Amino acid sequence: MLETLNIDVQKVAKSKISSVDFSDLPFGKVFSDHMLVAEYSDGEWKNVSIKPYAPIEFTPAMASLHYGQAIFEGLKAFKNEQGEAVIFRPEANFERFNLSAERMCMPTVPEDIFMKGMSQLIDIDNEWVPNKPDHALYIRPFMFSTDEFIGVRPSAKYMFIIFTCPVGAYYSKPVKVKFETTYSRSCPGGIGFAKAAANYGGAMYPTMLAQKEGFDQVIWTDSSKHEFIEESGVMNVMFVIDGKLITPPAKDTILKGITRDSVLTVARDWGMAVEERPVSVSEVVTAIEEGRLTEAFGVGTAATISQIAQITNGTKDYILPDPANREFSNKVHKELDAIKKGTVADPHGWIYKV
Repeated sequence: MLETLNIDVQKVAKSKISSVDFSDLPFGKVFSDHMLVAEYSDGEWKNVSIKPYAPIEFTPAMASLHYGQAIFEGLKAFKNEQGEAVIFRPEANFERFNLSAERMCMPTVPEDIFMKGMSQLIDIDNEWVPNKPDHALYIRPFMFSTDEFIGVRPSAKYMFIIFTCPVGAYYSKPVKVKFETTYSRSCPGGIGFAKAAANYGGAMYPTMLAQKEGFDQVIWTDSSKHEFIEESGVMNVMFVIDGKLITPPAKDTILKGITRDSVLTVARDWGMAVEERPVSVSEVVTAIEEGRLTEAFGVGTAATISQIAQITNGTKDYILPDPANREFSNKVHKELDAIKKGTVADPHGWIYKV
C-alpha cells in the first residue's frame, strides 16, 4: 500500500450518498462525491487536487474535441471480508494507460498521481464501495488534450481525471452475439491495442446495427478478410474446445485485457491447457457443429465473465451449451471473486489495499 499523496483536497459540504438506491444501480449513471484532477502544461504535471464531482468548463476549440487525443482506463474497487476497500490489479491498468498515452502522442502520467491519487480518492469515498455480490466501485481514469488550438498536431496541454461510480452487473444475463464480417474495429498498425476513445466511437455504429437485429454485441473479425476472431465489444473472447482454453493473441489490433490475463493465469495455475493463437470463425463454427465447443464467454473489467449463449454466423444461429453447466468459466469467475474478497489466497499479488 502506497503512502497518501500530498495533494489539495476539497471535500463536499454534504454527501449525496443517502439519495442513492444501492439495490438498483444502473451501470455508469450514478457518480460518487469526488474526483481527482491534474493538469499538464510546460512539460510537467501540476495542480493535482481532489474536489467535488462536478461539470468541467472547456473551450469550443479544445483540441481533444476535434482531433481525438483522449484515452481512458476502467478498473474496480471492492470490499473484502474485513470491510476494507481493495482494488484489483491497478498496477496493470497504470501500465496500460501509459502505453495508450505513448501511442496517442500524449504525456505519461506519473505513478504517484495515478496510484496514490486513486488510493486517496477511494479512501475519501470509501462508503461508496458496494459490499454485495456482483457489485463494485467502477473507477474511470482518463486523459484528454486541452489546447485551445485548431491544427493537427499533438497538444501541449492535457487534463487527467479520475472519477468513480458504484455499479451492479454489466450484463444481467448471457449474451447473444454475431460475427461481424462487414465493419472493422481496428487494423494492423492502428490503435486497436490502446484504450483510446476513437476505438469505441468507431465501434458504435456496427454494434447499434447488431442490437437492432436482436444481438447484445458483435464479435469482431480481422479487417482484411474477416476470417479470424479478434474481440467482442467491450470484452476479450475465449472458447473451451476439446477441453482447451483458446483465445486470440493480444496484439496491435486487440486490447490486452487485464481480466483476460487473469483468467489465463488462473487456468494455467490449475493445469488447464491454454492456447493463445489465431482462432478462425470456421474453427469455432466447426467445433460447435461437432459438439467439441463446450464454453464461449467474454472477459473484461465491466462484466468480468460474460457467458455467450448464442453465436450467429451469417444467417445461421448456434445455441451454445447451457451457461449454468459450464465448468471452467463459472469456476474461474468464482475464483476471481474470492481473490477480490480475500477468502482465498492471492498468489500473484493482484489485490491492492486502499
